[in-house]
Amino acid sequence: MMESGFRSPLLDFFRRGDVARDVRLVAAQGALAPRAHEQLGLLVLLISDPDPEIAATAEATLQAIPREALEGFLARSDAPTELVEFFHARGIHPGPTPSPSADEPMIDTEPESKPEEEEEDSTSVLQRLAAMNVPQRLKRATKGTREERAVLIRDPNKMIAVAVLSSPKLTTTEVEAIARMANVSDEILRIIAMNRAWMKNYNVVWALAKNPKTPVPLSLNLLPRLAEKELRTLSSDRNVPDILRITARKKIVLDK
Repeated sequence: MMESGFRSPLLDFFRRGDVARDVRLVAAQGALAPRAHEQLGLLVLLISDPDPEIAATAEATLQAIPREALEGFLARSDAPTELVEFFHARGIHPGPTPSPSADEPMIDTEPESKPEEEEEDSTSVLQRLAAMNVPQRLKRATKGTREERAVLIRDPNKMIAVAVLSSPKLTTTEVEAIARMANVSDEILRIIAMNRAWMKNYNVVWALAKNPKTPVPLSLNLLPRLAEKELRTLSSDRNVPDILRITARKKIVLDK
């Protein structure tokens, strides 16, 4: 299995080998990942897929990426060494000018179906998503609207929920709202807590700390980052685990 040197929660599902064939085929077509790093990571991984059709499809998608775009990506300072070496072996080298952004896919195999600004009735969103299969919901998780993300973050298929966090359209406000949800997978909350950019936002930290679904060790680690006002709120919150409430009380006393 070829490694790209780039890791993400979505890519980890593929590395573990527990992704259904139809989903792997969609990823091999380049239609799943919304960002350059993740798209290339999936394609490089899937060219060694045991299914010949998937491996061939991933190879064809890689070959279809414009050379100039690849050279620009490889010239970026955040291009993983493994990817640079992989394409070097194929005769493709970093270009003279780095790509200014990696927030778009290297090759867009599926144009946007509707603008982000267009809002829908929540019932119609639910009905439409319920009629979709797993690959279709995965695409909407990474490329869909805010309303679709709000539904799919709670999808019983963990890979779909995780894919929402890979969407380049996801805002910090949405992350804060997700961190408050008590009906999402604890894996989602862990992923948020591991993202340095999101954790620079105090509201996200506070939302995770007071979420009863957040794993206790993670919540305890967040206490030192909370102001006294939030610590006092936690110390009397009957919805959070006892140990968190008691530790918050002790911290208030110690900090005085």
